[in-house]
Formats: sequence, C-alpha cells, structure tokens
Amino acid sequence: MITITLPDGSRREFPGPVTVGEVAAAVGPGLAKAALAGKVGRGGDARVVDLSHRLEADAALAIVTDKSAEGLELIRHSTAHLLAYAVKELFPDAQVTIGPVIENGFYYDFAYKRPFTPEDLAAIEKRMAELAAKDEPVVRRVLPRDQAVAYFKGIGEHYKAEIISAIPPGEDVSLYREGGFEDLCRGPHVPSTGKLKHFKLMKVAGAYWRGDHHNEMLQRIYGTAWATKEELQAYLRMLEEAEKRDHRRLGRELDLFHLDEHSPGTVFWHPKGWTVWQQVEQYMRAVYRDNGYLEVKGPQILDQHLWEKTGHWGKYRENMFTTESEKREYALKPMNCPGHLLIFKQGLRSYRELPLRYGEFGQCHRNEPTGGLHGIMRVRAFTQDDGHVFCTEEQVLAECAAFTTLLQKVYRDFGFTDIIYKVATRPEARIGSDEAWDRAEQALMEGLRRSGVEFEIAAGEGAFYGPKIEYTLKDAIGRQWQCGTMQIDPNMPERLDAEYVAEDGSRQRPLMLHRAIVGSLERFIGILIEQHAGALPAWLAPVQAVVASITDAQAAYAEEVVKALQKQGVRAQADLRNEKITYKIREHSMQKVPYILVVGDKEKANGAVSVRARGNQDLGVMALGDFAQKLVDDIARKV
Repeated sequence: MITITLPDGSRREFPGPVTVGEVAAAVGPGLAKAALAGKVGRGGDARVVDLSHRLEADAALAIVTDKSAEGLELIRHSTAHLLAYAVKELFPDAQVTIGPVIENGFYYDFAYKRPFTPEDLAAIEKRMAELAAKDEPVVRRVLPRDQAVAYFKGIGEHYKAEIISAIPPGEDVSLYREGGFEDLCRGPHVPSTGKLKHFKLMKVAGAYWRGDHHNEMLQRIYGTAWATKEELQAYLRMLEEAEKRDHRRLGRELDLFHLDEHSPGTVFWHPKGWTVWQQVEQYMRAVYRDNGYLEVKGPQILDQHLWEKTGHWGKYRENMFTTESEKREYALKPMNCPGHLLIFKQGLRSYRELPLRYGEFGQCHRNEPTGGLHGIMRVRAFTQDDGHVFCTEEQVLAECAAFTTLLQKVYRDFGFTDIIYKVATRPEARIGSDEAWDRAEQALMEGLRRSGVEFEIAAGEGAFYGPKIEYTLKDAIGRQWQCGTMQIDPNMPERLDAEYVAEDGSRQRPLMLHRAIVGSLERFIGILIEQHAGALPAWLAPVQAVVASITDAQAAYAEEVVKALQKQGVRAQADLRNEKITYKIREHSMQKVPYILVVGDKEKANGAVSVRARGNQDLGVMALGDFAQKLVDDIARKV
C-alpha cells in the first residue's frame, strides 16, 4: 500500500506504485484535465516531475497546473521544444542545439545554412500551432550516454551529440519525443502538445555556440508563452508600450545622447542629456551631504597587485580593461571599493570615527561583450553613486534601517513608489562562521522590518563573503529594475588589512557595507526616460519652460521673460523663430517640454504669459510672477 499526502493534508492510498497522473485522476476529473506535472517532496527538497512519473513509495505530492510558477515554466520549456519540432518539420537540414526558458519566454538556437527571415518566423509559428492542435503525447525515454551519442550522430544532430559527449561515461540521459521529433532533455514536460496554446515568436538574433565568440554563429529564435490568451495579450501590449518608451529612440528624438561605434559601450551625452545627468548627480550629491557621507574621489587606474589582493584579478580579469607602463600592469577600475579601502587605511582610525561613510561618483569600466550591450542600460563605461560604510558589527542594523528609509525617499522623488525587497542569504560555498552569517542576515532582515516593509528571501544568493539586500523598482508598465543594494562585506577589509583601534585599545577589522541607491547613473537615467516615456518631471527636464513669441513684435518681451525665469534658477529658452505659433507649440510638445509660454501683444502689455502645460493643458493667462512661483514650487516638490 502506498500513501500519497496532498498539500491540504489529505491522504490517498493506492494498492501499489502509481503515476502522478493517476493520482490527479483519483482526486477528480477537473484536476486530471488541468494537470501538467507533479511536485514531489516538501520545501527545498521538492522536485517537479512528469505526469508519467511513478511513485514507488509513500510521498508528499502537489499537482502542478498552469496556475503556478512551476506550471508556467513547464509551458515555456515545452514550447521551446515545440519550436524546435516545427523548425525541423519545415527546415529538415537545420540542426538544433539548446533551448532554455528565460524571463517571460524561451529561446532555441539553430544552425542553418541561411538566415531565417520574418516570413520564416511566421511559417514556424503557424506550424507550431498546427502541431499543438494535434495534441501529440510527449513521451520520455532513457538511454545510456554512449548510445545517446550514437543516436544523435546517426540522425545528423552533431551539436546534441557534442553536448552528450561532455557527460561522464556510464551515465544515462533522458530524451523526450513528440510526434516525429525527439530531443535531449532532463525534463519535465507537459504531457502533450495540446497544453501549449498561447505563444508567439518574437525575433531572431545571432548567438555563438556555447557563448564563445571563437565558435560558429548560430541563430537564436526568441518566443514568449503564457498560460492564458489574456496573459499573452497583456504581455504583448506591455511590449508595445515598452517600444514607445524605448530610451534609445527617445534619447535620439529628444537629443539627449547618442552611441557611436568609435567607442562601443560608452555614451556621448548631448547638452540636454548632460543637463539631466547633472540634475541626478547633484540631487544624489545633496543626499550624500545630508546623510553623513564624505565625498571622495579615487583614481581610475590601479596596479595589478591590488586587484590580486582583492581577488578580482583571479575572478574578474576577463572583464577588466588593462594597460602596461614601465613594466607594470594596471587595470581600469571595474568598481570603487578597493580605492575607498585605501583611503580608509590612511592614518590610524578610531572606533570613535565609526560609522565612517564614503561616497563617490566613481567612473568604472567593465569589458562587457558587444552582444550584451544595450543602449545606456548596459555599457562598458558607467558612473555609480557608490558608497561604502565602515562600521562595527553592532552598527550594521542601524545603518541598514537608515539606508532603506533614505532609499525610499530618493525613489519617491524620482517617481517610483513600488519597491520589491529581497534578502540574499548564505550560499553553500562561503567564508566565515555560521554564527557570523546568522548575525549579518538577521541585521539586514531586522533593518527592513524597522523600515516597515515586507521582503522576500533569496536563499543561497548572497556573495561568498556576506549577505545583501536587493532593492528592485517596478516601473509604470510593470517591469522590474534591480538598482539599489546593501551588502555586508568582512572579506575585503581582511584582504587589504584594514583596521581600527577599538575602545579597549585592540586592533579590530571593520565591516564594510557596499551600498548604492541608483547604481549606474547611465542605467538609471535610461530607466527614468522609460518610466516617464521621455516626459521627465519638471525638476529633471532639460528645458523646463519655452517662451514662444507670436510675432517679432514680442521678441524683446519674450527674452525678458526668459531672463526673469533664469534668475530664479529655471531652465528656460526663447523661441523667436518666424514660424506660426501652432507650429512652435507642436514642436515643443513633441520635445516634451513641461511648460510652453506663449506671449502676444496682450501678454506683453500686461506683463503676463499664456501657459500651456504638457499634455495639451491650457492653464490660461497668468502673471509672470505667479507662473514663476508655480514652477519653482513644482521643482521643489519634485513634480
């Protein structure tokens, strides 16, 4: 007799071994129809298995449907195989390689003699729908490793054979067949192709075999898959909105910046874009100043031996730009922390100085692969609002709580109110005692609790030397951006021999807290552009007001208005061109200027302006002083 315990605590008994699918059917026909897989076990030891998986002994079991995260991942994984099936049907000479699940979808890499076209993509998607409609069973079988290699070589799938050849001899591998297509896969999968109904192919891109640029270039087909038609349509609408908000297009249209092949992965800031940059930087500089940070500036180039001491040379060397001078090797810094430690070490530090907070707008360089670059979101040269706090273990809790409260205010000022908090805890491979990890993790969690927020636990995702908090923004269309971080690090002070004199006269190591709020300024400005669809709030807008004359007769008055606004710190410009006022208004509206002030003879005579706010709002005629006060108030309130 076998006893199966279900999530609600109820138990089902079976006379002998039973499949997951049979358990679902025993519970009820509705569950049997909705079932995609099973989850065997409890907690972190639970694993997802096929419906055909046989339970040979008593077990805890949950039936996986498309309502769960596991079910959605299963759908996407199986749809990747459906994509490969359709490609092989239409293009028999194509070779399949790998096809994993990714955020919001999946991809599959193919080797083929010519590039896939948009017409090919449409034909593949149509064939996928036809294969799904056939509701073909997805069947698993297991082969010895060598037999599987021979099988895939025999059918001309040399990439698959190469993958399996890397598996140790003597091991078995699993294959999944649907109709005339069989693929190497650990599984699990949906029970039949009929479970795959709501998908769309998105694009084709190049990808190197095994991610190595020395290998041949493959074709990567991306797709998305969802549990329901409504979810798929909502995702596609979000993508349409994201396209409208794309910071690369808006950066070009609003004349903020450009990217150039003469310096890939770096940003050429135009006057308007640099104005936005300065507003973000000066705002963050005031945050430093008002919250006990001392601003410092470290060098760009540091000796190889320092990077060896910190451990970066061994682990991060390929991502560092290096140079040589007088037979010494140097690297452009990829992060600011070693420089801050060297500053901390100048002179004998006392416990009375702690916590000691350093902040730097430090420019960093990382040799990111060309294929990974993305506008100003993923670059090779970037500036961080980087800060490091040197403190004792007893001070961590207060620093964490204060930092979270500060970060929340900063994000609100930039227009973000939805924040996800995550504590990444100890990984399996780590340094330090369990007691030290317990204290560090509890300090971060309690700091978040004192800030009144709920948080998730990312088990095992901390660095090898300490846990961290990740602060993730949710933008106007629901996308998530991980920007802020607070990380406890006892390792680097140890490596660079940093110490302070404790109250009892002994020499002690400080803890180092790595913290950032906006992270990379380049990336954060890209996020801001997309969050506001280019219509930055008045305090951030590169031009806050344009004064447009109706005729030449008001030119002098328009310039007076501009000067009066500029004296109050407003970024104002005059438009005195000999163009129709409707043309001027339309053009500045397209540039997303917060306020357009129209001046004609009547406004000139009364010392007034006719005010149009962004979004085609006519605010009517206002005295210049009243408008100036309104705008100054807007800027002060960060709107």
